[in-house]
Amino acid sequence: MFELSTPDWNSVAQTEITGKCQLLPSGKVLIPTNHGELTLSITEMGVRIQNEHQFTVNDYGILVNQPSVFAASITSSSTHTQIIAQNHSIDIQHRPFAFEWKKSGEIKQKTPNDGHFVRQFRLPPMAKTPQGWLFSVDLGAEEAVYGLGEKWSGLNKRGQLIRSYNHDALGVNAEISYKNTPFAWSPKGWGLFVHTPSPVTHAVGYAAWSQRGYCVLIEDQALDIFLLDGENGAQIIEQYTHLTGRSPVPPLWSLGLILSKAYYKDVPELLATAKAVRDNHLPCDVITLDGRAWQDTDTRFAFEWDPKRFDNPAAVIEALKEQNFKVCIWEYPLVSVQNKLFDEMARKGWLLKDKRTGEAYRYQWDMSAFAEVLTPLPESGIVDFTHPEAYQFWLTSHKPLFDLGVDMIKADFGEQVEDDNMLAHNGDSGNRLHNVYSLLYNRCVYEAAEKYSKTGPFLFSRSAWTGSQRFPSQWGGDPQADWGGLIGSIRGALSWGMSGAPFFATDVGGFYKDTRDSILFARWTQAAVFSAHIRLHGIGQREPWSYATDAENAANKAIILRYQLMPYIYNTMKQSSKSGLPVMRAMALAFPDQRLAHSFELQFMFGDSLLVAPCTNPEGRVTVYLPQGNWTRFPNKQKYAGHQLLELTLELDEIAVFVPEHHSIPIGASVENVEMLTGDYEHTDNLPHWPDHDINQ
Repeated sequence: MFELSTPDWNSVAQTEITGKCQLLPSGKVLIPTNHGELTLSITEMGVRIQNEHQFTVNDYGILVNQPSVFAASITSSSTHTQIIAQNHSIDIQHRPFAFEWKKSGEIKQKTPNDGHFVRQFRLPPMAKTPQGWLFSVDLGAEEAVYGLGEKWSGLNKRGQLIRSYNHDALGVNAEISYKNTPFAWSPKGWGLFVHTPSPVTHAVGYAAWSQRGYCVLIEDQALDIFLLDGENGAQIIEQYTHLTGRSPVPPLWSLGLILSKAYYKDVPELLATAKAVRDNHLPCDVITLDGRAWQDTDTRFAFEWDPKRFDNPAAVIEALKEQNFKVCIWEYPLVSVQNKLFDEMARKGWLLKDKRTGEAYRYQWDMSAFAEVLTPLPESGIVDFTHPEAYQFWLTSHKPLFDLGVDMIKADFGEQVEDDNMLAHNGDSGNRLHNVYSLLYNRCVYEAAEKYSKTGPFLFSRSAWTGSQRFPSQWGGDPQADWGGLIGSIRGALSWGMSGAPFFATDVGGFYKDTRDSILFARWTQAAVFSAHIRLHGIGQREPWSYATDAENAANKAIILRYQLMPYIYNTMKQSSKSGLPVMRAMALAFPDQRLAHSFELQFMFGDSLLVAPCTNPEGRVTVYLPQGNWTRFPNKQKYAGHQLLELTLELDEIAVFVPEHHSIPIGASVENVEMLTGDYEHTDNLPHWPDHDINQ
């Protein structure tokens, strides 16, 4: 058994080339090895290594484009093979397999030079273990690596052991997270992407494996590795999202404030909250009915309103619509055994099956996480999205909800395929289905919104895998309502953005515990203004007036600014849709040539023109590094030279935001919802622009 913590490399048989490499008509090179036949191709995006299993298993539509293969030539000896295509060359050693990839004579990537007294390589360049494939690439002494999904710790993943495996993480405090992808990149100009639905473990200069290399363990029989070529992170993300897809531009209303709570207990509370929003003139566009707000927990999920509280759901929706609210409702892809829908779907084979019995698998929740805070959940079946009829049933079952006037779905959970005894219609089970289940779920619900929503498709999904960025948007789940929860959420947003996902939101104020920390709420709101989407949500009230007056005023001021920035945000989203770049851009992504800036991991660029340094402490202290160039404080117009560190102490209603010299910001009207907007937000030339136009708050 391969031991993840401290591998015994001496026991791992390294891959060797066992015969002559052959050039195929496709341009690929066939490589016979002791671990089966491989193909290597030089493409428009870099280098691709595959095995024959890749073409005989379910791939789930993770890739939306295939890269063009360059015509190649090969020369071989008994010990080495060289592949040349255009300005790329790959030198391959046969025993053991090792490689060196050059572009225009410069090394792009190679096998790590992690030596051994007896063997040439201590860390296997490539190997096959009972758990899956091992593959290693080189890391320079100070080389950083970014990406790998939504992660809460340092953005530079060097020194970390990360497993690409979706979890119901119950917070933002550990390595586990809701959104993962086996895609990483280096500012030195290369990326690594493993095309698989299966878990992948990444030892990124991880000392217990090797400080000199980045090694992946791919828990799949299929092998499909892309080594991507780009000058910087933006180019590599562009390559990755060309392969795996980019997000459409979300509807304009989704940029407005989304109000939520876990949860509004009945119709009077819901409608009273909606009225209070308008009475208090809080800019807001969406109100959310979370899980227990509209479903009976014991019998959910079955697309049905709890009859004990909703005798006329259409009237409730209409009452919200009359106040210019869009309506979001919650769902998850499980069906209670206490609902008749469970028996119907089980009979038709539309739920994941139990290998041991052939019957529908009955998922039992770990109740230790629920305690007194969350309602215990019923034993449930899990929707089998690999079954075409089940997929179509789930999709079309959304129609009555959208017909009723629902605008948006909060697609929660999706991490529950935890047992290898869970068998899907397509034959996959356990680990091979676990991660990609989120992608199938996201896709199904988004396609329902595309087909039936009258106001444009948009959803929030919590769990995500490679390709989920095509179905906007995602939010970070369940942070603690404290400063660590805010910091982890910012890092998670930036890390997910560095992984090719452009849009993200957090639970403003923190999800867990109603701490009533007014300063935290104000600062979290200010930070969330500069994210793709903004939602106030948690256990307990998150309306600004439920906090201290000074915090209410600070939060309101920030939300008003959010609406004034809508034309800027919308244009940034259009840019993201074309390029794959995130709206929130970590410094290593935004300033690839300014290495000093990369270490400031909590500040970020919001689009091209706003540098944001969130306040993450109750004292109002902010340390911000201004990159080279001249900068102007937003919105008060103070001038600063770049390449300096600023130590600021902010009043509660102040923000630390800066604009590069010669940049201007289109400013929209101060409105309470997008229905009040006038003007052309597709073309902002006719709008007033800051700094020529003052912002009135």
